[in-house]
Amino acid sequence: MKKEKINGAEALLRTIEAEGIDTIFGYPGGTIIPIYDKLYDWPGNLKHILVRHEQGAVHAAEGYARSTGKVGVCMATAGPGATNFITGIADAMMDSTPVICITAQVNADKLGTNFFQETDMIGITIPITKWNRQITSAHEIPAVMAQAFHIARSGRPGPVVISLTKNAQVEMVEYVFNTGKAIRELGLRKVTSREKRITSENIKRATELLNSSRKPLIIAGQGINISLAWKELEELAVQGNIPVATTLLGLGCINSNHPLNVGMVGMHGNIAPNSMTQQADVILAVGMRFSDRVTGDIKGYAPRARIIHIDIDRSEFGKNIKAGIRIQADAREVLTQMCQGIQYRDRQEWLDFAKEKKELERQKIFVPQLSKDDVSLKMAQVIEAISRHAGQERIIVSDVGQNQMFCARYSRFERRRGWITSGGLGTMGFGLPAAVGVAAGNPHSTVIAVMGDGGFQMNIQELGTLLQSGLAVKMVLLNNSYLGMVRQWQDLFFKKRYSATHLINPDFQTLMKAYHIPCSQVATHGELDEKIKEMVTTKGSFFLEAIVRQEENVFPMIPADRTLDDIIYENEKIHHHGNR
Repeated sequence: MKKEKINGAEALLRTIEAEGIDTIFGYPGGTIIPIYDKLYDWPGNLKHILVRHEQGAVHAAEGYARSTGKVGVCMATAGPGATNFITGIADAMMDSTPVICITAQVNADKLGTNFFQETDMIGITIPITKWNRQITSAHEIPAVMAQAFHIARSGRPGPVVISLTKNAQVEMVEYVFNTGKAIRELGLRKVTSREKRITSENIKRATELLNSSRKPLIIAGQGINISLAWKELEELAVQGNIPVATTLLGLGCINSNHPLNVGMVGMHGNIAPNSMTQQADVILAVGMRFSDRVTGDIKGYAPRARIIHIDIDRSEFGKNIKAGIRIQADAREVLTQMCQGIQYRDRQEWLDFAKEKKELERQKIFVPQLSKDDVSLKMAQVIEAISRHAGQERIIVSDVGQNQMFCARYSRFERRRGWITSGGLGTMGFGLPAAVGVAAGNPHSTVIAVMGDGGFQMNIQELGTLLQSGLAVKMVLLNNSYLGMVRQWQDLFFKKRYSATHLINPDFQTLMKAYHIPCSQVATHGELDEKIKEMVTTKGSFFLEAIVRQEENVFPMIPADRTLDDIIYENEKIHHHGNR
């Protein structure tokens, strides 16, 4: 391969482009100027989107990665620029999102001298990255970046931090992009023949256990989306006649309209899958972590079930729930093999149980929350209307809080990778910048960001990114003048002592005009459909502010210290549960 002499900044950009990446999200500063100088007249297809805060850059990279299946890339300067990445990196780690965060660093000969903006990003990010590396010389760049991309996307994906000294950006290097196995597999663990045999035996045991079960339940998580195992999941469910529940991040891995989809598990999950978890005799957990938001009190979790846990990350086994059969492998590969041995069983009684619980939820929850019993709009009504009018190609990006749970409960997920939110870290402020990244990666899709008035204002500056980039994001603000989820807990568990949760908000309509973003406001049922149609059909970005009922709670709910049997349907029942 022909070698040519280029500087480190160009070598970095060439490496990123060679990996199939077309967008970088970033914010410049003194120590990273050489890279931005190369971007100024970059001849390739690589474009840069200027965010307004470095946290927004990571969330945008996450949105890009989760919605496209590519690795997200973001850049920041040294010091505060780099440390502003931290929340986004932690979010990506918790949700297994492949992002590469490139931070500049002072010259190598100044390391350890407390030079202006010197910050040890390697030391800071060790606990929240899959891998990190300090580059001090230009010749390291091609090999390190090749490895960085491989580590970020392989196995259980996750964030990688690359700290690049300023001298490494300007040094000349003979550039050859090596995609060889020696670089990409450096330090990666090989699967032994014994492990392969054990895996094969466990897959056979798991399949036989499902075949013999009367009340099996599949719980599908984010791992289905990561491994692209949508088809295999559906095939296993249909061939075995097995109902499927999903985690919050697993929503959309099976179509919402599929007859075997029983809904979302967990704290604000649907009644059917939570009740079925407690009655199941076998649970097949695929690509999920058994987090506390899924299990409730682990002492009372799935008391009748033998559990099969499939995950590519062995560290998740036994962390919270002990599984009788553990299969460490790619979800798609395992499900493919299980499909070959799964047998159809008549499980009408079990499926009727699910229908019964769905009807209970419809009567107790859906009908009241969607009813037009007063003038005030409810969050559920807004989300349900979006699902009716936004088209099947929509991608829903939600922030965190009540808006997230209403989105999860009332959206219809009919598209793969059509649901993007912050799960494990629960990062308020995620919604808007993540939607920017989703829009960058999916220019022909309708991208809808649903946010509460609290989370929206945490990264509201990214409206400037929309203005400058020209990207199209439909923003729906559920404005209840409260930090809704915190207020809900204060309502239910702290005698309505609303401490520091009421918000005095700005005039959002005037704000949108300042950013030249078309906007509208809706506060009544009669206008809702019309306003959402206006939002969807307006070219480019649009901001719809929905003035919703202030003191509305998300039900059903499992209190944090209770089991999945302890479902709260309404405010009156709360006194039987939790703290007071």
